[in-house]
Amino acid sequence: MLHTSVAAEPNGADQDPIAAWAKIIDHEKCIGCHACTTACKSENEVPLGVTRTFVKYVDVGTFPEARRAFQVTRCNQCEDAPCTHACPTTAMYRRPDGIVDFDKSACIGCKACIAACPYDAIFINPEDGSAEKCNFCAHRVDVGLEPACVVVCPTEAILVGDLNDDSSAVAKIDHREPVTVRRPEKETKPKLFYRGGNQAALDPLGAARPKGNLFMWSEQKTGGSQVVGGHPDPKSSQAAAVLAYDVPHKAPWDWRVSLYTLTKGISAGAYLIAGLLSLGGWIHPSGVLWRFAAPLVALAFLGITGVLLLADLEHPKRFYLIFTRPQWRSWLVRGAFIITGYGGILAAHLAASWLGATPSVHRLLLIAGIPLAVMTAVYTAWLFAQSKARDLWQSPLLPPHMLVQSALAGAAALVVPALIWETGALSSLLVVLGACALTHLLMVAGEIGLPHVTAHARVAAWEMTSGRFRSYFWLGALLVTAALAAPWVGGVAAAAVALCALIGLGCYEHAYVQAGQAVPLA
Repeated sequence: MLHTSVAAEPNGADQDPIAAWAKIIDHEKCIGCHACTTACKSENEVPLGVTRTFVKYVDVGTFPEARRAFQVTRCNQCEDAPCTHACPTTAMYRRPDGIVDFDKSACIGCKACIAACPYDAIFINPEDGSAEKCNFCAHRVDVGLEPACVVVCPTEAILVGDLNDDSSAVAKIDHREPVTVRRPEKETKPKLFYRGGNQAALDPLGAARPKGNLFMWSEQKTGGSQVVGGHPDPKSSQAAAVLAYDVPHKAPWDWRVSLYTLTKGISAGAYLIAGLLSLGGWIHPSGVLWRFAAPLVALAFLGITGVLLLADLEHPKRFYLIFTRPQWRSWLVRGAFIITGYGGILAAHLAASWLGATPSVHRLLLIAGIPLAVMTAVYTAWLFAQSKARDLWQSPLLPPHMLVQSALAGAAALVVPALIWETGALSSLLVVLGACALTHLLMVAGEIGLPHVTAHARVAAWEMTSGRFRSYFWLGALLVTAALAAPWVGGVAAAAVALCALIGLGCYEHAYVQAGQAVPLA
């Protein structure tokens, strides 16, 4: 049974204090029996194929002097939980007693919490489509019972207790003995502590990935959307450590998110570039290209972006919750409101054009339209940055790079409308296209050429340029390179160059988004 100490209030009244629940995994006692995994699945009715907790095996040393180290993996009950920041509807939330819990009725299945978690502890339940994870068996804790995993552990390797209660075993160990946490550099302040843990097991890249695409009792799933445990390069892992058993995971965001970054970029860039060229006199302010074509292209691709976002949700019918119960720290929420405002400006522009408004009205709309187009182009950089464990996405250059990509995509998307309705604007668009293609390539070269600070970023960059996504990356680079010729071509060749730029940018986006998720976190 669980208990917390009683503290006296200044007025003399006694009141139960709020607990600060924490958990200790004692790897000096863990025997890797998986009793915790099976008890958790039974207690919480976790379906086959997903787990709230599992035990990873790492073989350390060389025969005959080798031993097996274990790591029990589950939610770290972070004090500063990234999943709660990223969740757009507060479906993931932190209770006053420190337990990070979830509300399935509020989950829209956006998988932002999965992308944000540095510990790979969250999954989508295949039976109900909602996100879930270890929640400390909160329903048991609330009635004074210990979590199911604690009850069944045969060696008492799992301990839970109140850190505010100095008499609890957890507080005694945490306050007096050396314990470790996983990935302390992420500054999430985990409340899951490991005693006697082997770093080769605690570090997701600490052990080499075994050859033959096999683990003990399981296969390594090597498809593009699969996250395979262990370091892909045996020479880069810790000495004589091989991952023997792991549970496969899927990357949270698939091709739909990759494509969304492109369609959103086209939408933002088409209006932004057309507006700036109109202000500079390179596009006629009363011409069809500025009055109708540019906002129509932008609105059409914004609609496609919305369809992709909805299609990526496990509960698309709950999308309205983003607007009715927004969690404002989430950049998914902020992006939804930015996109909505931007769509309103595009609709107002088209309405003004249809009603025969003067160019001055469109210039007034640009006062809000240009900032909203820029924010539409770049907000995804902050959305990706909320995925704390995806080190490839933590670049301060990502916002300006996304703005360049958006300008590149927008200029390319306007080439064909310019060929049809306003050939006088074509040369300016092609100059912008060529300049943006060059800038994009230089920024990509800088991102992959400069040394990466963390091992996770290096592995992600390797996956992008030399691993599973290299075909997309190099094809993308080749096609965008073709766009460098844009200022010197015309006619059908201009349309072909613009198409190459769009396909190439889409290939790069897919490689970048998927490679950022390809590094194991547990």
